[in-house]
Amino acid sequence: MNAPRGAALLQEATLTPVDAGSFALWWLGQHGFLIKAGGQLICLDAYLSPNPRRLVPPAFSPQEATGIDLVIGTHDHCDHIDRGAWPLLAQASPGARFAVPGMLKEKISRETDVPLHRFVELDEGVRVDLGGLQITPIASAHEFLDQDPRTGRFPHLGVVLEAGGCAIYHSGDCCLYAGLEAKLKKWDFSAVLLPINGRSGGQLRRGIIGNMTYQEAVDLAGSLGAKIAVPTHFDMFEGNTGDPEAFLDYLAVKYPTVMGKRPVHGEWMRIPPP
Repeated sequence: MNAPRGAALLQEATLTPVDAGSFALWWLGQHGFLIKAGGQLICLDAYLSPNPRRLVPPAFSPQEATGIDLVIGTHDHCDHIDRGAWPLLAQASPGARFAVPGMLKEKISRETDVPLHRFVELDEGVRVDLGGLQITPIASAHEFLDQDPRTGRFPHLGVVLEAGGCAIYHSGDCCLYAGLEAKLKKWDFSAVLLPINGRSGGQLRRGIIGNMTYQEAVDLAGSLGAKIAVPTHFDMFEGNTGDPEAFLDYLAVKYPTVMGKRPVHGEWMRIPPP
């Protein structure tokens, strides 16, 4: 059976029951997910705009997304904060809030015409409570941390999402850096969602900013003792892909207690509590 797309995918997400302390995830391609948890429907790094360079079509149109409660963009690249889609998401879901790195809030509001009062600031280590959902941002290195020397804020973030005692980590675009693992050790993760497209000099010369290799992503998932590890960011653009089967094979051999799950576009997976 083919995974649903468009309005059917959104309807499935709306109707899918999610127990307290569980997450339901639908992969939208690249590093994007539709997430249901804590009584909320969340678009996380959803890339929904058409682009002739895409290898994977948008999972749904932003105009169809009428029931979204929260939109999260981890950093200011078009496949994570989608300027073409956000104004349409804001219109389709007038109650939705938009969460971005705090240092980017005013710029993103101005450039998307989404009113500033609809934004939620995300800053490293500052926990945000949104009812049944809690968000703790974690700085990401993409390929550098790029910390603002004046404010100490970070433009690239990952997020720890918690609901009913269940925690998942979405790294955003990220390379490993000293201290990342220590920051994350305080959680018992039911799942980690990690990019595997890697990096190289050739990519960087072409303006393609890199992420973890699949080996690094495996080692992070294993060192954190995550229950489930999901590879992402391997499918969208030619010259910037990865091998999810290599990730799953290496994970199975090196950390057999961690379950690897290859995401399927538009197909939902349940993340149970630890």
